[in-house]
Amino acid sequence: MNDTHPLGWLHQLVSWLLTPALLTLALACAIALAEAGLALGERLWGLRRLAARGDLSLIQRIARHRLERADLLARIPPMLGLMATIIPLGPGLAALGRGQPAELASAVTVAFDATVLGLIAGIAGLVIGKLRRRWYEELLEELDP
Repeated sequence: MNDTHPLGWLHQLVSWLLTPALLTLALACAIALAEAGLALGERLWGLRRLAARGDLSLIQRIARHRLERADLLARIPPMLGLMATIIPLGPGLAALGRGQPAELASAVTVAFDATVLGLIAGIAGLVIGKLRRRWYEELLEELDP
């Protein structure tokens, strides 16, 4: 892209977002892995402990908090993945126009990697959220007098 373009500042601003988006996607994948471990522990031991306490309002509060976390994990990483997919494609296509196909290939690789990271974290959040929702509904039905 020509640096004298009147909206060159906008392109520069958007380009700066790529690295934070990629770092956030990597963090989201780590969080998804941690959430999967927490959900496993929750299923194996945590729900039984909560049931033993018998405090419905506590269970509802914990369920709401954990489901909100899973829902955010299911929604935000795919959006960040899309953002990190689109950002490198502009410069990559511009490079192709300048006769630099290797630069486009590099941009497309980054774009696909970002998409995959966003989908991995999002799928994990969706699955964890669905499982937790079912577990807590069953637990609340069991304890509801």
